[in-house]
Amino acid sequence: MQERKSPIQQLDFTLLFFLFCLMCISLVAIYSAASTEQYAVPASHFVQRQIIWFVIGTVLMVFAMIIDYEFFKNFSIPLYIGSMVLLLAVSFTPLGIERNGAQRWLGVEDLIAFQPSEFVKVFLVIILAHLLYTIMKKPREKSFKSDVVVVGKILAVGLPPFALILQQPDLGTALVILAMIAIMILMAGVTFRMLGLLVSLGAGFIAVLVWMHNNMFEVFNRIIRDHQLSRIYAWLDPNANIGGEGYQLYHAIQGIGAGRLYGSGLGEGVKTASGTIPEIHTDFIFTVIGEEFGFIGATVLLIVYFLLLYRMIIIAFTCNNSFGTFIVAGVVGLIVFQVFQNIGMTIGLVPITGLALPFVSYGGSALVTNMLAIGLVLNVNIRTKHYMFGEEE
Repeated sequence: MQERKSPIQQLDFTLLFFLFCLMCISLVAIYSAASTEQYAVPASHFVQRQIIWFVIGTVLMVFAMIIDYEFFKNFSIPLYIGSMVLLLAVSFTPLGIERNGAQRWLGVEDLIAFQPSEFVKVFLVIILAHLLYTIMKKPREKSFKSDVVVVGKILAVGLPPFALILQQPDLGTALVILAMIAIMILMAGVTFRMLGLLVSLGAGFIAVLVWMHNNMFEVFNRIIRDHQLSRIYAWLDPNANIGGEGYQLYHAIQGIGAGRLYGSGLGEGVKTASGTIPEIHTDFIFTVIGEEFGFIGATVLLIVYFLLLYRMIIIAFTCNNSFGTFIVAGVVGLIVFQVFQNIGMTIGLVPITGLALPFVSYGGSALVTNMLAIGLVLNVNIRTKHYMFGEEE
């Protein structure tokens, strides 16, 4: 027997509560980060704009939630083709806008611009979920040959946007695409033999890059650009690169360390208030939280992220539609990697890649995209049928 519930009753208010908590943390951290002399406008300007982005993101989240996600399955291919067209337009049309040495934006300079690669992440979740749904609904033998076909199809869909985003260059978003591809390969249930082969190929590729760096640097430099290489050097030894790419990382680590257990207090962070770290309200917003709220504040933030992701994992497990499960899994992988990468780069765990901290960093495209992704998760949840005695066959 099916328990009949209205869409409002099916809405996961716990998930929305944790999202609201992240919004509040974002506004407080941005206000403190922007209250420095490095900005020509008052901190309230950034807070107001962030609120506007939250409102726009909420509208899109509701839009993604109210439309049956089966609709997205039927239009996954047009969405994918459209996203590829946008990426090509960024690189090969006059509408592509270059900022800070990277051509990642589409629009009209000083009027309106957005970053297509951010929306591509959500569209890629949908197309890969549809691909896995199509593969998994048919009986499939557990064999290496079968795994090759499955992995080949996933790579055929995922690698083209990865290549276009990488050449913009946008290494951070490109790595997010790779993480999503990896999640979908795991969800496909390939054998350990195939997983071992893929890991070995990845390790071998890194080994080849290291060899090329030492022996064929000109060829290596065509793959890894100068500024990307500088960030790797800065990551390996930030103290030796304080005057260059290591400047932000060095001061971010100093600020987080100064926060100790309880932090210095809102607006009292030395690194934050002095404006030492450029654009701290965007990619390095975690530094503000670590310095002004200390270990306890940073831990609270991580707990909120964990609970948000836990709710999504529960939704994935309870969903009785494999397409919906794959969508939620893709969104979980999307957010997990961004959180890990952003916090990791501020504490020197991984190289700096310019990824925003989901729902907390100041910005438009990334924030709206992540809220759109949450809308898909809520969509899956409100359309999951619950039965008192087992699931529908």
